[in-house]
Amino acid sequence: MKLAIKVIVILFLVYAAIVASFETWLGFTQPQGGTTIVITTTGADGIKKERVVSRLDSDGKLYVAANHWPRRWYREVLANANVQVTSNGQTLSYVAVPITGAEFDHVNAEHQLGPVIRILTGFPPRRLVRLDPVPATPPTS
Repeated sequence: MKLAIKVIVILFLVYAAIVASFETWLGFTQPQGGTTIVITTTGADGIKKERVVSRLDSDGKLYVAANHWPRRWYREVLANANVQVTSNGQTLSYVAVPITGAEFDHVNAEHQLGPVIRILTGFPPRRLVRLDPVPATPPTS
């Protein structure tokens, strides 16, 4: 019995180390590609921070997901919904709106995560945010 407990604890620690290593690698490399955008949030300290996130398009709307345990950007969005998004060299302003219910279910079903990414990230709860564009203000004359 003691051996079984030791084996389970060791396996858990190895798995936790794999998840921590993967999340750390992602945090440092922030891989970018055709399906990523850079979201700029403002922390409570007023400092702007950039983070690469995957863009999710659904029904003509733009969404991003917090798919990992490290999710400072998501907490910052909850505290200050005004964000900037840089995509294809263009930066625009958005208001981030956390979604739940039927809208969450719809977008989540369209953009499901595969089992490998779920395993590598340690099965964090997924949170989704819709990014509503802020209309450009015309210049004053």
